[in-house]
Amino acid sequence: MIRRSVPADTEAIMHLWLRSTVAAHPFIEASYWYESLPMVRETFLPQAQTWVSTAEDGGINGFIGVLNQQFIGALFVDERVYGKGIAQQLMDVVKKHYPLLLLEVYQQNHRAVAFYRKEDFLVVNDTVHPGTGLPTWVLRWHQPLFE
Repeated sequence: MIRRSVPADTEAIMHLWLRSTVAAHPFIEASYWYESLPMVRETFLPQAQTWVSTAEDGGINGFIGVLNQQFIGALFVDERVYGKGIAQQLMDVVKKHYPLLLLEVYQQNHRAVAFYRKEDFLVVNDTVHPGTGLPTWVLRWHQPLFE
């Protein structure tokens, strides 16, 4: 089930974010993500519109957060449920809420790049992440004019 997050979800989201982001970015020292924890908890989560995917037991197994009505700042799914369509379900929810979406992805994160391309995101800028100095792409999706 997909639902809007509530403050009580924060700890589960933070745990999933840290575990997933370290696993998804083996080309970045884990210490970078641990140092980013306060920013994610104190700045990103309070400012983002966040949706969570919940398992049958009520636990959170995925989440997506959107900043400024258009920027996907996070999309993470518990690796134990990869391939179950959760990332796509989360993406579908935000696509229904926002006609234009942007995100930044590390070029070395091949799994994420493939997913976003499958979701019809296009590369609009080739850049470097200021925190890590690694190459990223800015991707954009917009609602089709006609379906």
